[in-house]
Amino acid sequence: MRNRFENKVAVVTGAAQGIGRRVVELMAAEGARLLLVDRSEIVHEVADALKDQTEVLALTADLEKFAECQRVMDAAKARFGRIDILVNNVGGTIWTKPFEFYAEDEIEAEVRRSLFPTLWCCRAALPHMLENAQGSIVNVSSIATRGVNRVPYGAAKGGVNALTACLAFELGERGIRVNATAPGATEAPPRRIPRNAAEQSEQEKGWYKQIYTQSLDSSLMKRYGSLDEQAHAILFLASDESSYMTGTVIPVGGGDQG
Repeated sequence: MRNRFENKVAVVTGAAQGIGRRVVELMAAEGARLLLVDRSEIVHEVADALKDQTEVLALTADLEKFAECQRVMDAAKARFGRIDILVNNVGGTIWTKPFEFYAEDEIEAEVRRSLFPTLWCCRAALPHMLENAQGSIVNVSSIATRGVNRVPYGAAKGGVNALTACLAFELGERGIRVNATAPGATEAPPRRIPRNAAEQSEQEKGWYKQIYTQSLDSSLMKRYGSLDEQAHAILFLASDESSYMTGTVIPVGGGDQG
């Protein structure tokens, strides 16, 4: 077994389920010391499952608030002494519908959910990474930057792509790499904590189905990805195997470039 992350300290957000959970499971197997963050208490269950493999700390936080992001990064520094890797995995569309049906507060909520946690966490982690003149940041974007029924979410993830590129320009000569993956449609267990708890109308169910139909149509491989396929791309960018890469957004969508 490879140990690409032996003694590396990684902060992973959105770690309670889905892609984030698979990332921390694979990182733990390769020796990473982990700080897991999520707004759900489920994150403590994930940490308990990993504690026999590696040193792990779990925190709940609302990463839509900068102060909470600072608290998390300061906790990582206090517990582990440094931050080597940051995986920004928080985000996900709350609603799926044509843009003209979005209310003002819904648009703002989508941008807060899928842009600001990444923006704030990068800002909060940077002083700790710059102190050691080294680090790898992996942002999780989306191929939904070109897709239907998720305009505010797509705009937020477009912001993540721009953040990735601009930070890479600023940090390229300072020892810190910044990259992103852009996942396509992915098979995963049912979410224990739904992004939107409201029951969907028949019309809303139809709009939701359209995004998956469009995602499959756009994929050259005509299938969904797996959690492992998404997580392995993130681990590659987080590891020293990608040491000559920065400012790159890798689409992981079966050929859909997003």
